[in-house]
Parts: sequence; C-alpha cells; structure tokens
Amino acid sequence: MSRQIKLIWDFRGEVSAKTAEHHEIHLKQYIVAEKLSPNITGFETFGEMHAIAFMVVADETMIQVRDALKPHRGEVF
Repeated sequence: MSRQIKLIWDFRGEVSAKTAEHHEIHLKQYIVAEKLSPNITGFETFGEMHAIAFMVVADETMIQVRDALKPHRGEVF
C-alpha cells in the first residue's frame, strides 16, 4: 500500500466551521467525479475562529489533486 497524504484547507473567522463543513461537500464531489481512492474526507473545528476541511489521497495522485484544488497544506496521514 502506498503512502497516504492528508490535504488540508484552513478556514478562519466566525463562520469557519460552517465553511469547512460546506467545503467537505465539494471535496466528496471531486472524489466521485475523479474516481479517486481512498474516499476519506472530513472537517474539524479548533475553537470558534479556526476550522479545517481535509481529504486523504494516495501519494501517486497527490500532485494532480494539489494542482487542481490548491490545499493550504498537507501532511502524511
């Protein structure tokens, strides 16, 4: 099994949690449209002013997804 990368989008401000939650919907749509695997997405809140949305991709597809969706950062999953 190849290495998996967690791509992360940061959202800040009073509506960051709602924005991250909504962004996850679009990440799921992208996974279906591009037939990507694994199908792991989510969102997390870190207080009232910071939230993230994320998706996990295989190392082989990371460059393609990064260039298309422009995540703010990534880390090994």
